[in-house]
Formats: sequence, C-alpha cells, structure tokens
Amino acid sequence: MRLHRYAWRVSISLLMLLLVVSPAWAGTVVRVSGWAGTDVAIVEELIARFVKPAVEKYGIEVRYEPIAEDFSTYLYNSLSAGTAPDLFYVDIFWAEPLMAAGQLEPLDAYLERSKVLSKADIIPSLLEAFTYNGKVYGIPKDFNTLAVFYNKDLFDEAGVPYPDENDTWKTFTDKLRRVSRPHEGIYGIALPPEFARFGAFAYAAGFKLFDERGRSDLSQKGFVEAFEWYTGLIKEGIGVLPADLGQSWGGGAFATERVATAIEGAWMLGFLRDQAPNLRYGATLLPRHPGTGQRGNFIYTVSWSINAASRVKEEAFRVLEALTSPEAQQWVLQRGLALPSRHALLNDPYFKQPTAEAQANLVVFRGASDGNVQPFKFGRYGGDWMTPVNEALSAVMTGELTPQQALADAQRRLDELTGR
Repeated sequence: MRLHRYAWRVSISLLMLLLVVSPAWAGTVVRVSGWAGTDVAIVEELIARFVKPAVEKYGIEVRYEPIAEDFSTYLYNSLSAGTAPDLFYVDIFWAEPLMAAGQLEPLDAYLERSKVLSKADIIPSLLEAFTYNGKVYGIPKDFNTLAVFYNKDLFDEAGVPYPDENDTWKTFTDKLRRVSRPHEGIYGIALPPEFARFGAFAYAAGFKLFDERGRSDLSQKGFVEAFEWYTGLIKEGIGVLPADLGQSWGGGAFATERVATAIEGAWMLGFLRDQAPNLRYGATLLPRHPGTGQRGNFIYTVSWSINAASRVKEEAFRVLEALTSPEAQQWVLQRGLALPSRHALLNDPYFKQPTAEAQANLVVFRGASDGNVQPFKFGRYGGDWMTPVNEALSAVMTGELTPQQALADAQRRLDELTGR
C-alpha cells in the first residue's frame, strides 16, 4: 500500500512537471499564411521577435506557411476545400467577395475585448477598407497611398518652385507647364492610362464609384472634369505616356530623368534606390481640386484576417494582435520596409529623419488621412471594372477617340458589366 501511494505521488508530480515545462504539449497550432518573396524574411522575423514571445505563454504554436503560387487563387481554393490557414493576408483589391460570402471572421467582438488592439488605434480609412455591412473583417498590416514625386534638378534648372501641398490642379498644371521642354524630350509628368492613378483625381472632384442602384455613372461632373484634365495634360504636351519613353510605369519614366513628376506610392522608393541612386527627388501630397478644395487618393492595403471556419479563432486573434502590435509595426517602419496602419506612429522618430526616403514615406503616410481617400477596390467586379475606363483613357491619350466618344463606350461596357 505504501509503495502504491508513492508511485501515485510520483506520477502526479511528473504530470505537473510536464505541464509546467512543456506548454506546447497541450498547446494549439495557428497556421499563418501570406505570399512568398521578400515577405518571407520579414514575417519570419516578426514571428520570432514579437509573436512567439507574446503567444507561447498561452500554449500557442505559430506555423508560418508562405505561398509561392498566386496567393488569391490559393486562398479561394483552400477556403472552398476547407484547408485554408487560420490567419492570412487579404488584399483589399479582392477582399469584398470574401467578406460578402462570410468566409472571413468578423473581428468587432475580439477588438472590444482586446487590451492591446482597438478600432481607435488604426487609421480610419484603412479600417474602413476592410469594413463590410458595418463589420470589420481585417486589420491592415501596412498600406500605401499616392503622392507626387518630383525631380529637384529639373525644377531647379527651370527656375520653377517645387510642387507642394498647397497646390491646386491649376497651380500644379502651371508648374508642370513651366518645367516642360517637349522639344528637348523633357516632360512635366508621366501619366499612365490607368484608373489606378487617374481615379485619385476623380475622387478629388467628387466622383462616386457606385450609386444606390449599383451603377457607375461616368457622366458625373467630377468624373468628366477629372478625365478631361488628366488626358488634357497629354494633349497639351505637358505629360507623356510612360510607354512613349520605353517604360511600363510612371516610376520607370521618372527614373529616366526625362519627366519632372510622377504619381506613385512608397513602392517607388526601393526602385529609385536601386535604379536611380543619384536622382535628387522630393515628394508631396496630391494637388487639391480647385472647386471641392479636397484631394483624392487611394488606399492600397493588405490585412491580416481570420478564417471564419477556423477552429482556433481566439488563438488566431492573439497572433494577429502580436503581428500588428505597436512594437512590431515600429520595427517594420524603422527599417523602411512598409508603412504601419497605427496612426500613433505618425510621431515616430523615423519620420523626423531628413532623408528623402523618410520624408517621402511621411507624405505617403499622411495621404491616408487627407481628403476623399478610397480603398483600391471595385465591389465584386475587381479589375474588370477598371478595364473600360483604362481603355477609354488610353484611346484619348493616344488620339484615337475624343473624351466624349471614349466615355460613351466605357459607360456602355460598364452598364453591361453591372447589369444596369
């Protein structure tokens, strides 16, 4: 009997020791996924530095699964098959169908209970981008907006003041006109025929993407005004299509030092660092519409979202909290990797640095909270919505059609797309 009691005590002691030294023994695995490429090293270090120390005490093991294939296709397929990870990237461009289909977990209740993350912490336009029918379905991990990048040398040579945040379309156009020397192959601005750039100016003029019936009305005064202004810069010879300089995008045209300005986001900074290291540049906010007095802009962003079918939602939210913590986002910012979604980081010392890169990032950060800022998404239509508008822009900017002809054709095609 004495031996039996001793053996029982040893067993209990051993069990308690296992529970103390091996929390993962009774732990939970949270599968985390995003795209591969340069993100892999960043996310791996984020998990090592900030996530594991925060969640291991709860017995949570993080299993990171980067996806090398097309991520949106992978995610749609794995959600349908029931094999999707618990926590994953969602790009705003294709987020809405997932939110509408109930495949993402609403986060409102989690945010109300959280002691480290709330709605008030996130830049409002970013949070709104992942809000559907009043519910929040993702916490933006980082973002981009558009800004005016300008070549200081070209403006200095022409004796023209740099673009600045007080510019309206009128004063901005005047500066472009004065810096342009088309006969010498120098242009004021690179203008891609894309809604992804032009649309910011349409929003500044008051354009609304869909009306209450779900129709896109391109005859809105603001849209027509922005369309004629944007394409008119090409007609006047102030602007140039990137393709006419042998480039595929505005940043590439800017790096040739044959255009004085380009409308791009912070994604251009690494490109300039590598491809045009001696180019002296600055950045400022987009010009204001002279009538509305406001700017327009896009939010390009990706969230961390939770699989609505996950069996470990509470644990997945703890991982999400750690990935978007102030410390994690500050680490990303101070290494120049991305712009954080927490508006408190506007006051981070990184933005006080006098370097062109830090100051350009500050401009892009500020762009998320200034004017008619809209998420880069088009309801359930995705990129199909942009195609008729892009082709209308191209037709006018290459002289094939008048603005009236191009917009009439684009309207017809959008009506067919939306069934209106």
